[in-house]
Amino acid sequence: MSRMFTSIFMIGTVGYLVYKYRFRLLNTLIGTGWIRRIAVGSMMSLPGVKKKLMQAVFGGPSDW
Repeated sequence: MSRMFTSIFMIGTVGYLVYKYRFRLLNTLIGTGWIRRIAVGSMMSLPGVKKKLMQAVFGGPSDW
């Protein structure tokens, strides 16, 4: 029982800290070149994201 409570408490604490420092963590991760390349590549492989990004960057009808 104590072990389960400790596990739940630790998971909650880690979740809280990730939420609290989410932007700092994201900036650190995206600041690394190869992780940024993977993140951008995976986002651009999604058709909806790519379409909206291309419309925003190069103009065209906006359907936001």
